[in-house]
Amino acid sequence: MEQNKVLIEIRKVSKQFPGVRALKSVSFNIMEGEIHCIVGENGAGKSTLMKILGGVETMTSGEILVGKKSVKFNNVGEALKSGIVLISQELNIAANMKAYENIFMGNELNEHGILSIKEMKEVSNNLLRSLGAEFPVEVYAEELSVAEQQQIEIARALHYNSKILIMDEPTASLSEKETEKLFNVMKELKKKNITIIFISHRLSEVMKIADSVTVLRDGEYIGTLQKDKLEEEQIVKWMVGRTLKDYYYHKYNDKLPDKEYITFKNYSDNKKVFDVSFSAKKGEILGIAGLVGAGRTELFNLIFGINKKTSGKLFLNGKELFIKNPYNAIENGLGYIPEDRKKQGLFLELSVAFNLTINIMDTELISKYNIISKKKMIEEASRIVNLRNIKTPDSNREVKYLSGGNQQKVLLSRWLATEPDVIFLDEPTKGIDVGAKSEIYELIGELSIKGVTIIFISSELPEIIGLSQRILIMHNGKISGELTEKKDFTQENILKYAAGLK
Repeated sequence: MEQNKVLIEIRKVSKQFPGVRALKSVSFNIMEGEIHCIVGENGAGKSTLMKILGGVETMTSGEILVGKKSVKFNNVGEALKSGIVLISQELNIAANMKAYENIFMGNELNEHGILSIKEMKEVSNNLLRSLGAEFPVEVYAEELSVAEQQQIEIARALHYNSKILIMDEPTASLSEKETEKLFNVMKELKKKNITIIFISHRLSEVMKIADSVTVLRDGEYIGTLQKDKLEEEQIVKWMVGRTLKDYYYHKYNDKLPDKEYITFKNYSDNKKVFDVSFSAKKGEILGIAGLVGAGRTELFNLIFGINKKTSGKLFLNGKELFIKNPYNAIENGLGYIPEDRKKQGLFLELSVAFNLTINIMDTELISKYNIISKKKMIEEASRIVNLRNIKTPDSNREVKYLSGGNQQKVLLSRWLATEPDVIFLDEPTKGIDVGAKSEIYELIGELSIKGVTIIFISSELPEIIGLSQRILIMHNGKISGELTEKKDFTQENILKYAAGLK
C-alpha cells in the first residue's frame, strides 16, 4: 500500500497503569478505508490502545497522527470531532429510550429550542435502513437484541459522519447469522471509505473479514500481516509466542466406567425446556450443542436450582438429590460457571482474593469459629493465582481490572476450590483468546482425569467437536440428537440436529 493512504500512525505509544504497563512503545499504521483487525491474548493491550484512540484513556507517552495531524484526545468528545467512534463490548445504549432518541442522544435536532422529532425519526429511519435494520425507530432499546442495539450505535456513528469506527469484540454476543449480517454492514461501510478497526478473539472471523491484521502481545507490537499473507498458524504463533497446532489438544480420562454417574430425568419448565433426560459418566466430558434459543442455558439453570422446574429428577451415583436452590447444588457437589461472568459470576468491585475464596469462606482453610482470617484468605488466593497462572499484580487487585481470560480463570478456580463432583460450564471460553482457551482446555482435561464430570455448553462447533467425548444436541428445548463416535463429530451432523432436520 502507498504511504499516502496511511490514515492513522501510532508512534511509540505507551500506557502505564498503577502496577501494570499495559502498552510499551507500540508503533504501526492503519490504512484509509480498510478493515484492520487487532488481535492478541487477553491483557495484550488491544482494548487499552483502542480506548486511547477513542478518547476514553490518555497515553502516558508517544504520538498518534490522524490524517498526518498529531492528536491527543482527553475525552470521547475530542475523538468524535476527529471522526473517531469507539463501540465497546458494553454498548453505550440507554435502554429506556427509543431507537431514534439513542441515535441523537446528546446531539438532538431542534428549532428554536423545540425538538425536531419528525426530522430525527426520518434521519434515523434512513440510517437504520441503510444498515439493513428492520425494527421501527420508535421501539425502546430494551426491547431489541444485542445485534439490533449494535445497529443503533453504528447509525449514531454515521450520523456524526465518523470516518473511523472502532469495534471492540462486536460479535461476542451475536449468533452466526447476526455476525454475518454485521460483516455485510462492515463491507458496505468500507465501500464508503470508512476505516474499521476490529478487535476479535475469533480467528475464523478475522481470517474472513480482515484486510490487515496486527498482533499485540504483553503490551508490545509483534507484527502486521496483509490480507494476501494471512495465515492462522502465524497469527497464533505471534499471539502466544509458540505454535498451537491443535487448540483443543488435551489429556483426558479415556477409560470411562460403564456405570452412569449422574442422571437427569424429565427436566421441564414448560417454557424453554421440555422433558429433557440424559446422563453422564464419572470423569466424562459431555458437550451440549444447539442454536441460540435452544434451551441449553435454561436447562442448566433448572438443574442448578436457579430457575423453578415443573418436573425433573437428578440422581448422583444412584442417590436422588433434591435441589431447590444453588446452595443445595453446591452442598451436593455441583459447580456452575455461567455464560455471563461479569453479571452472574464475579464480584467486579471486589478483590481477586475475595472472588477466589468466596465459596470456601466458611471452611477452616479461611475462617475459624465463623470469623474470616484475611491473612489466610490472601495466602490461599496467592497460592491459587500462582497455580492457575492468573495474571494480576497481586490478589488485592479488583477483579474488574483483569482481562477477560484471567477473569474466567478466577471464576473457574473459585469453583474448583469447592472440589465439585460435577461441573457445568456455560460458554467457558467466550470472549477469551487462544492462549487462555488452551489453558482452560488443559484444565478441563486434568479435571476429567481426576474423575470430575464436565458438562459444558458451547456455540463454537470446533470447540464442541475438539473437546467433547460425547455430544448432545438441543433443538426447541428438547434433546434432538446424540453423537457418541468421534468419526460422527462433524459440523454438518451437529447443525442438522440443531436445526431439527434429523
